[in-house]
Amino acid sequence: MSLIAELVGTAVFAASGASAAVGKRLDLFGVVVIGSICALGGGALRDLLIDAKPLVLSDWRYLLVAVIAALVVFRFHPALSRVRTMMLVLDAAGLALFTVIGTLKGLDFGFAVYAACIVGVLSGIGGGILRDVLVQEIPAVLREDFYALAAAIGAVMVGVGARWESQIGHWTLMLSAIGVIFVVRLVAIRYRWEAPKPKS
Repeated sequence: MSLIAELVGTAVFAASGASAAVGKRLDLFGVVVIGSICALGGGALRDLLIDAKPLVLSDWRYLLVAVIAALVVFRFHPALSRVRTMMLVLDAAGLALFTVIGTLKGLDFGFAVYAACIVGVLSGIGGGILRDVLVQEIPAVLREDFYALAAAIGAVMVGVGARWESQIGHWTLMLSAIGVIFVVRLVAIRYRWEAPKPKS
């Protein structure tokens, strides 16, 4: 089931990256490349941190899912009236999925809770950072305080809740943390939650 969750996260982040590329009027190749890098970057960073072979190099399904998701966005984006809104929602979903999966993988590899949370957060924000850099945007994590913070909240939920996983249930814990990250991120976008910035 974790494979299904990872493939869903891959597809969601690929769609997010592809949407950003479409918004920048890139061609088909550019949309597929940005979508694939966005989808696979966070997972590759996570695997390097836990000293595991990146899944994208050992399982062709991840790249295939990323490419298909990017192609779908490229083909049907005219039917999506608000690409920017769609990108934000997809990015929030990808952030939630990859943060939770990354934290669980860190715990599975024997990392301490705090270290697993760091792995999870970096796994969640890695793809988005690569996407924003490639489309020449300031990474969301540097300008939107409740991007990494939302991921951190969910990662801590997983890290702490894993001690009672047998009572809570694996999927209950996983889906609860995903839901919290997703909701916090969208509420932060809706109400523009942010820390103070320097006065101009």
